[in-house]
Amino acid sequence: MADENKTLTAVSDSELDEQMLLMEIRQPMADEFNWSDFVAIGFSHHIEIITKAKSLDARLFYIHESATRFWSKYTLRDYLKADLYNHRGTLPNNFTTTMPSTKQALKAVNAFKDEYLLDFINIEELDAQDEDLNERVLEKSIVDNIKRFILTFGQDFIFVGNQYRLEVSGEELFVDLLFFNRELNSLVAVELKSGKFRSSYLGQLSTYLSALDTYVRKPHENPSIGILLCRDMNQSFVEFAIRDYDKPMGVVTYRATKDMPERLRNALPDIEELKKLL
Repeated sequence: MADENKTLTAVSDSELDEQMLLMEIRQPMADEFNWSDFVAIGFSHHIEIITKAKSLDARLFYIHESATRFWSKYTLRDYLKADLYNHRGTLPNNFTTTMPSTKQALKAVNAFKDEYLLDFINIEELDAQDEDLNERVLEKSIVDNIKRFILTFGQDFIFVGNQYRLEVSGEELFVDLLFFNRELNSLVAVELKSGKFRSSYLGQLSTYLSALDTYVRKPHENPSIGILLCRDMNQSFVEFAIRDYDKPMGVVTYRATKDMPERLRNALPDIEELKKLL
């Protein structure tokens, strides 16, 4: 009976953590808005936000982020274009059950979006290769545009390296992309996949995280986090597949400009016209 009560308590605590996390992720309502944020940013920021963010909650979000994170007008434009408000904190993940605290899980959820616009990727080149070559093309595109990728990826990321080598019991492992996030105080391993999510990818990523925590992570750092970046996923299936892993992992997707609906592509400025203006 005591063991049964202990199990029930553990389940309740886990559910409570998830409820607290969802409450924290909720965006502030208008009557909770800090007006000091409003006056902390410039007129040009407000024009960008008013013209490109359609809902009041979205506008309040971008005002707060611009004020507290000291975004330039151009950084704000990039996040508006990537629709950060609607993609932040919704990636399928197991953070609440694998991280040491709800606060840390919250930080991790807010650090990543569920989808990234990688407009520097050549989709025609990517689709013309087999899977392994596609992933090399994807990796090269990101490394060649690493500053743009980090700006798209999020705040406080530092690039450590690509094809980061690990050795475990004489076996070599290579992490596609390795970052360190200052806010999370964690290494972040990013595994790149050119196609749709497969459950087997999680086992590979979990192995990388075990090796990073054993051989690379510093004593003062939090456990390493894994992000699987793929072209497409069934979110319900991902949530089912990831839930029993004991390493913190999330799955996100990416798209290029040519993956977007035609009406949205037509709304974007032509690259040649931009070059002329510049």
